Amino acid sequence: MDVPVAANVLGTIGAICWSVQLLPQLWINWQRHNAVGLQPTMMMLWAWAGVPLGVYNIVESFNIALRIQPQILTLLSLTTWIQCFYYEGKWTVFRSLAVVVPVACIMGGIQTALIVALRIAKERHLQWPLTLMAVLSAVLLAAGVLRHYWDIYIHRTVRGISFVFVGIDAAGDLFSLVSLLFFPWVQQKLKRRGLVNDGTGLSPACSRTGGEEPIALRDLPSSTSVFRTPSGDLDVIRQRNVARGGGEEDGRSA
Repeated sequence: MDVPVAANVLGTIGAICWSVQLLPQLWINWQRHNAVGLQPTMMMLWAWAGVPLGVYNIVESFNIALRIQPQILTLLSLTTWIQCFYYEGKWTVFRSLAVVVPVACIMGGIQTALIVALRIAKERHLQWPLTLMAVLSAVLLAAGVLRHYWDIYIHRTVRGISFVFVGIDAAGDLFSLVSLLFFPWVQQKLKRRGLVNDGTGLSPACSRTGGEEPIALRDLPSSTSVFRTPSGDLDVIRQRNVARGGGEEDGRSA
């Protein structure tokens, strides 16, 4: 897959931000020795979101940073999730590990099986399974965030969330979105939209000719100009008259 350097760099920065975003949350939980207000449901949903996201990135053969990022997201989300029970549920270290390790193994097994299955599907030119993985990941991430928004609505305050974590997450979103602008297929879509707008502006000029003669873009004051002025129209008429005169003289001389 041919990816421009700018898109690769910005996308990698975004992936790094998303990879380390939960470290401030883990740190503040450990420092306070509590996880009051932090929603374990949100963390578990984010952990599961990393599974289909990892499948999608690996099967699509993205760069190494994007392949590793979902694995780190799942690992840190599971660690934050079990912190909620360790601090708030007063679980022992042994009990916490006895729960989180099997969950992590199940997630790893499911991801491995899906990677094998979707590679076969891709070889058979089936695209919808990969699209499903991307959509499922986005839905799980959104559901996790909405769960915390619900807690904010219920308690009328923001509880338990590290604002450094929120800032890094927002930076990851920003860098990843900007990186999309450098992909050729995105630029092509933007150009097409621009051409549609230009064509809309030129359609009245085409209708005025009544189909009697073609319109050449080189005769127009600006091929991308939507707003036309009377002076600009006069210039076009003069240029066409000159062109006609030259053509008639050539015909007579022949």
